[in-house]
Formats: sequence, structure tokens, C-alpha cells
Amino acid sequence: MPLLRLGSRGSPLALAQTEETKRRLAEAHPELAAPDAVEIVVIKTTGDRVQDRPLSEIGGKGLFTKEIEEALFDSRIDVAVHSMKDMPTWPPESLELAAYLPREDPRDAFFSPHGHRIVDLPQGAVVGTSSLRRQSQVLALRPDLRVVSLRGNVDTRLRKLAAKDIDATLLALAGLRRLGRDDRPHSVLETDEMLPAVGQGAIGLQCRKADERTQAWLRTIDDELTRQRVEAERACLAVLDGSCRTPIAALAECTQEGGMRLRALVATPDGARVWQGEETGSQRDFLRLGQSLGQRLRLDAGEEFFASLASH
Repeated sequence: MPLLRLGSRGSPLALAQTEETKRRLAEAHPELAAPDAVEIVVIKTTGDRVQDRPLSEIGGKGLFTKEIEEALFDSRIDVAVHSMKDMPTWPPESLELAAYLPREDPRDAFFSPHGHRIVDLPQGAVVGTSSLRRQSQVLALRPDLRVVSLRGNVDTRLRKLAAKDIDATLLALAGLRRLGRDDRPHSVLETDEMLPAVGQGAIGLQCRKADERTQAWLRTIDDELTRQRVEAERACLAVLDGSCRTPIAALAECTQEGGMRLRALVATPDGARVWQGEETGSQRDFLRLGQSLGQRLRLDAGEEFFASLASH
């Protein structure tokens, strides 16, 4: 019987993230370094099963977490390993994010034979992405481009590019690095051109609030700066009441002097209107920064904007 069971999606990236979690736990706790001490339990999610439709049409972010959280409720696993960009705005109250692993680079990688940036693409070029966040920012910068829905793993998307079905695509740099796949020709988009998804590049470890033993193990590998950054972004997301139908981006960055800079935007899916803002303050005030910026953006965009997205 293993001491700890880690629940994961079955994708190569999810399994790489779970192996990293297992390694960090073994390094921190000798009892978890034994050969059979930690078991990885693969759980198929609805988001993995349904690949032929955009996430916004089949239920949104929770499709990558719901079945894994159900396994936590049923005590089939002890820890859920999540990509934080897939986490719903409001997780179940009986569960908690007990640890965050150190965040990878949150920026997006840009793949195209036509240049290194979105502005380099030829007139009317086709960009493949399933992300409304990326779609809205691409179209805000280049309204002449055409965005088509493109889901699937790294190889699937790059095959479409090689076959010239699309002229460009974007992938999270963090995922490429964790898979050891950032050797493919690409450029990295700076965050003033493409602001990342909330929590992009961060891994969150979720457990039951009542499971004190697992909490104690996880807290020893919690990265405080990653927690502050991601929770600032998620506080902004919560105020904006973000769903998969709302293009929202946010990035918190910590300075060496103990400060924090938080940038965020909300947009229409077609990129015709973009509201963006920035807040700076102390790292200790990360939740207040997120809430304050979210409130300002919500006021700028107006309640009619959010009501119109919710009604679709």
C-alpha cells in the first residue's frame, strides 16, 4: 500500500508535472523516496476525452479538474496535481491548494515559418489556437488575421503547422520546457505582446482539508513566491468572475525589493475591445492587489459586457 497517491491526467505534460512532484516530495521526505511509497494514479478527464470542440462549448476549465477532484473526494487519491491555468475560479470548499511548485516561465511560445512575432505574419494569415485569451490578443493586434480552433497536444499542433493547415500557433513555454521540447524552432512572445493565462507555468497540489498528514508533506515543498503570484492573479480572476467564455489574462511579477507588479486584461473574443490595467504594491498585499485590479477592470468594461458573455 503506497503512502501517497498522486492523481494526474494522462497527457505527457501532466505526467511530467506529476513526476516532478514525486521527485520533490522524495527529496524532502526520505520515507517517500522508497520504491513503492508514492503511486501515480492516471485519471481520464472529460477535457481529455472530448477533443473535437472548443472548451467553451463543452463546459470550460473544470473539464480538466472535475474527475480528479472527485477522486480526492472518494479518497482514491491523496493529492491532485493540477496545471493552475486549468483550475476553475472557485474550487470546492473541502479541498485546498496546499502547495505550489516553483513556477516555470509563464510566457507563450510562437511557432511560425513567417517570422518571430504576430506582427510578422502575412495579411490574412491563419492562427490555430483553442484559447480565447490568445485569440482576443492576436486579433486586437492584427484584426486581419483569421483564428481557427486548434486543440490537442504539442505534436498535433505542430503537425498542423508543418502541413500548412495553419500559418502560426502558440504554446505555453512552460509546457515545452517540462517536456524537454523547447528545442523546436520558436520565438518567445514578450508579455507586452501576449499576456499569459492566469496561473500559466504553475503547478498546484490539491488535497483534502481534513487530511493533515498529506498537508504536512505538501507544505514543505510549497514555493511561497509562486503562491503569492498565482493567488494575486486568481484574486483578480475571481472579481472578474472569469469563465472559459471570457478572455482574461493576468501576470504577477515579484521584484527583489519585496514588491509586486500585477498586470491584467479582459477583452471581447474578437479583440475589438480590450481593457487592461496594472497595480503595484507589496508582495504581502498580493490578494488586495488582485482584487483591486479586478474591480477596476470590471468597472472599466462595465456590467453589460460581463452579462453579455454570461448569456452566450
